[in-house]
Amino acid sequence: MKKHPFLMALLLVGCVFVFFFISVLVIASFLGRPTAFPVGEKVAVVELQGVIDSSRELMETIVDFRDDDSVKAIVLRINSPGGAVGPAQEVYEEIKKAAKVKPVVVSMGSVAASGGYYVAVPAQRILANPGTITGSIGVIMQFTNFEELLAKIGLKSEVVKSGSLKDIGSSTRPMTEQDRQVLQGLIDDVHQQFMTAVAEGRKMDLKKVKALADGRIFTGRQALQAGLVDELGNLQDAIAIAGKLGGIEGKPQVIYPPRVQSGVLNYLFEEGTSQVRRVLSRSSLSGLQFLWTGIE
Repeated sequence: MKKHPFLMALLLVGCVFVFFFISVLVIASFLGRPTAFPVGEKVAVVELQGVIDSSRELMETIVDFRDDDSVKAIVLRINSPGGAVGPAQEVYEEIKKAAKVKPVVVSMGSVAASGGYYVAVPAQRILANPGTITGSIGVIMQFTNFEELLAKIGLKSEVVKSGSLKDIGSSTRPMTEQDRQVLQGLIDDVHQQFMTAVAEGRKMDLKKVKALADGRIFTGRQALQAGLVDELGNLQDAIAIAGKLGGIEGKPQVIYPPRVQSGVLNYLFEEGTSQVRRVLSRSSLSGLQFLWTGIE
């Protein structure tokens, strides 16, 4: 019988791959962890962690899971005090689009306030822990005036501008009444957008939302009483509910976005920069913010 080395090598590689695949499934099942490539119908978990200062990566992840036919439901896990208005609204829009295609369930962790709550409202179901900090429906802009400090060290700012409001919010001159009126108009308009989003997403009367939208925070239990969340529960509860809403029988397979593997040096560098980013995140945000400032 004539041997075919190429076919034999191909068969050997195939056997090794099948053995590796089965081994990974068995080990993952034994450890109780989701595999990197689970089979069958799945629930995808998307994590929103920290201050919302960008949106591209999170939006791409949501779109990928929305378009994946094997993903029957999405769980958005939120641990965020909010952040910049623009990125929060972009994430909100993608969650809203995804919720029209398949069930989206929100699981709130320690904090899901201001922008962290804003992105949650298009979901079909919102779960919070009893002690979750949420709410803070409002908008904020913060300015610091350094004029007196600069004068003490002999520095003076000179500005050439095309109109009286061109340097609005400047840190080197006092805020005028005209400045304040213009900025308040911006705040009021974006605040109205926030309240409208909550009213639509939660199917609440706008007047009721306005009564809750003075920037106050709520515990998860208070938010449940106010109608801002649907029920109390943790991440595993949210996954189970998402599976049922997605029509999955039994315990659903759970997947997370793939993480890029990196070396030890890259890991240490990323961890170091991550810590610095956490410290600087609030001060680096500029402009309008959906942000609860109670977190240091």
